[in-house]
Amino acid sequence: MAEVKKKPVQITETILRDAHQSLIATRMTTDEMVPIIGKLDEIGFRAVECWGGATFDSALRFLHEDPWIRLRKFRDGFKKTKLQMLFRGQNILGYKPYPDDVVEYFVQKSIANGIDVIRIFDCLNDLRNLETAVNATKKEKGEAQVALSYTLGKAYTLDYWVKECKEIESMGADSICIKDMAGLLLPYTATELVTALKEATDLPIELHTHYTSGEASMAYMKAVEAGVDILDCAMSPFALGTSQPATEVIVAAFKGTPYDTGLDLDKLAEIADYFRPIREKYLDNGLMNPKNLGVNIKTLQYQVPGGMLSNLTSQLTKMNAEDKFYDVLEEVPRVREDMGEPPLVTPSSQIVGTQAVMNVLTGERYKVVPAETKDMFLGRYGKSTLPFDPEIQKKVIGDEQPITCRPADLLPPGLPDFEKAIEAYKRMDEDVLTYALFPEVAMDFFKYRDAQETGVDVKSADTENKSYPV
Repeated sequence: MAEVKKKPVQITETILRDAHQSLIATRMTTDEMVPIIGKLDEIGFRAVECWGGATFDSALRFLHEDPWIRLRKFRDGFKKTKLQMLFRGQNILGYKPYPDDVVEYFVQKSIANGIDVIRIFDCLNDLRNLETAVNATKKEKGEAQVALSYTLGKAYTLDYWVKECKEIESMGADSICIKDMAGLLLPYTATELVTALKEATDLPIELHTHYTSGEASMAYMKAVEAGVDILDCAMSPFALGTSQPATEVIVAAFKGTPYDTGLDLDKLAEIADYFRPIREKYLDNGLMNPKNLGVNIKTLQYQVPGGMLSNLTSQLTKMNAEDKFYDVLEEVPRVREDMGEPPLVTPSSQIVGTQAVMNVLTGERYKVVPAETKDMFLGRYGKSTLPFDPEIQKKVIGDEQPITCRPADLLPPGLPDFEKAIEAYKRMDEDVLTYALFPEVAMDFFKYRDAQETGVDVKSADTENKSYPV
């Protein structure tokens, strides 16, 4: 084994995206974020993650904000720092596969509006679903970071991760992210995994995790010692719980060591002071739930990400079935096994979670099958790591033949139809992409926008406490 070279570790700051997505259902407004951009820009972060994931949907749906305008404001404010987004591969920022022309155009417009680094992942780790987005990112001169959706299971050996890593490198990725969305990575496992990947590739490796299980900071320490290049952290007012380890804590931990980040703790403290009243606001109005701020060791037992836990709780509450929560948690791993042990990340987490709820509430497994479950067993989301349970698959899809090709190969170009559908409402090129991803939400937003321009009284933003997945 080659000796690990000790070097400064870099930090990607998540306060403008994943931190508030994880803790307050992605409800931080642009107006709350813009005033602190100048100070964030002076820190020296490797990048600031500020867009993608659920920010697009929630900005439109709940805040009545245009996510493209938000991105432009970020780009205007950040003069020195790279801007990063999270991109769900062929699913873009939505919950189903989209045609290649839509993926390519979304990447083009994301980079044109200010994104530098696109972190691209697939909910099944089916690398075929990443190719279009990676190629489009490279074409637009952006940095294509491909993420491995980290999970546990029979198939997920070190050899599996090394093989995926090598294929990602040959795909043309610029860097690799270990995306531990559920906080499953244990400290000594982090040593083994990072060591194996560093031996397999020369690409920079970034580690992303959540504090849900309480293991994250320890995993970061061991990963850095094993040679990881970049860590995802969140400013302390929006750190821990279902979010990331605290930026200031990680910076202090490595200060004066060969891994010293070089970041200024005094400047970071000023940024934390800015976000503290915002945290208090969301605690007071209930959007930040104290239940999401602690440690939930059951994460390791059920492998359920924090956002998915919140969604399950919400679903059961609406169905007056809160007493079935632990029954559903126990059903989740069984459904996941039926579906070939997919990582639990958007949209596979919602599909597995919803099916588990249906199985428990009906008292019969797969008696009620949502369309997304059927699409999963038909292969319309991609190839699962392990084969589907053949009996369950037969029960769900009947005599229909599952597909084996890349799912997007079956999708005709979509942009012309989307352009035609919003002709009366289009104000800028990006509107067609907003509509392509979320047609109903987009039309509501376009009407709201028109009403604002004409001075008509409009309904204020929805403040329903909804939790969003990664």
